[in-house]
Amino acid sequence: MNHTAILLNQYWTDIYFHLHYPHKEKISHQAVRILQLVDKRENIGINEISSYIQVSHNTASEHVKRMIEKNYLIKKRDPLDERKVILCLTDEGKEVLNRNTSLDEEKLKKVLNQLDDHEQALIKQALKILSECAGQCL
Repeated sequence: MNHTAILLNQYWTDIYFHLHYPHKEKISHQAVRILQLVDKRENIGINEISSYIQVSHNTASEHVKRMIEKNYLIKKRDPLDERKVILCLTDEGKEVLNRNTSLDEEKLKKVLNQLDDHEQALIKQALKILSECAGQCL
């Protein structure tokens, strides 16, 4: 890994460590990844989850079943193909995902308020560029 990637990873883990929300619920890393996939992509079903987290169809199905029982996900029929079941986040699922992947907005505001307008604009622009490239390049 090149030096810049090592530094960016260190910065990101430091930022997340200091600014994440307190975790309220007990949730596995795989469950968080499933919630992220359903949130970031459209028309996600069991096959896509199985492939994404690299587990068997049955294992992915069991993960989804538990997440439906916890009211994090719901099943819907694909409007373009009624035979296909797609997964959607519930409001509770969105909240759990946010608490387990996002930065605490109040903590982040405190940090940003310590920076001048130019520094805030630089951070915003840099993260926007990195986010857009990550979405297009991978």
